[in-house]
Amino acid sequence: MSDDIPETELPTEGTTRRRALLLGAVGASAIISIRPALAQTQASILTCEIPVPDPARRGSYIAPDGKLVPAGTPGAFAPAGRPFKGQDVKRALSGGQLPGVDYERNRAYTNYIRRLQSGTSGFTCFASLQMPRG
Repeated sequence: MSDDIPETELPTEGTTRRRALLLGAVGASAIISIRPALAQTQASILTCEIPVPDPARRGSYIAPDGKLVPAGTPGAFAPAGRPFKGQDVKRALSGGQLPGVDYERNRAYTNYIRRLQSGTSGFTCFASLQMPRG
């Protein structure tokens, strides 16, 4: 045995096995409790909403590059009639189409969404769509 540690304080084989089993049980319970939370998070990501534009800028139009411009600006688009669901935005950002809009309006709206910044309504939803899922 070791000269530094008295023999009575050295762990026995049974003690280390119990400790390993205990640590394994703690790890397994953490995995079991995390998986439902991830599933719930995924569901909330798909149902979150992104208004275009956010309510504080509701009177603005959306230019083709996604910037907000004054209402009536030539070539710009009126605000969307309702917020878009996360699943619709995710599909549109992957090359699909937002529901109920034509190609040009879809491009302008998705450009607006890509430009969202912290503090803007819909930003948290957009940011969560960008996070990789395992």
